Amino acid sequence: MEDDRCRKLALKDGRYSPEAFLFLFESLGLAIRLAGKEDATGGDRHVTGQEVLAGMRAYATKLFGPLAAQVWRSWGIQRTLDWGEIVFLLVEAELLNRQDTDRKEDFADGFDLDDAFVHSYRIDVSDDTFNAPRGDE
Repeated sequence: MEDDRCRKLALKDGRYSPEAFLFLFESLGLAIRLAGKEDATGGDRHVTGQEVLAGMRAYATKLFGPLAAQVWRSWGIQRTLDWGEIVFLLVEAELLNRQDTDRKEDFADGFDLDDAFVHSYRIDVSDDTFNAPRGDE
């Protein structure tokens, strides 16, 4: 249901791919955990624009590695403020809640996409994939 509403909203707006809207929802749980609010309830569980961006950055890095900036650009995301635009489209459609102090501008100047995903990318060798037995062993 949520997927359908996001897709329709994205297509109606036309600036951003439906995948961007879905990615935002997928990364909210991580944003809440990174902000240390996973045990909070109600309004105390609310994450700021910068906290949402931190969760999205971590999730994108894990999913897409150094290609994350290119993936985001393919969705229409050129800068972090675009995520604020999407959040407020979702708020207007009553798919997300906001607090009175929340503003689109809270997402401005979060980070440069290339700096965040390309230039600062480091391979995580702690992943079990690298410890899996090879076929010749």
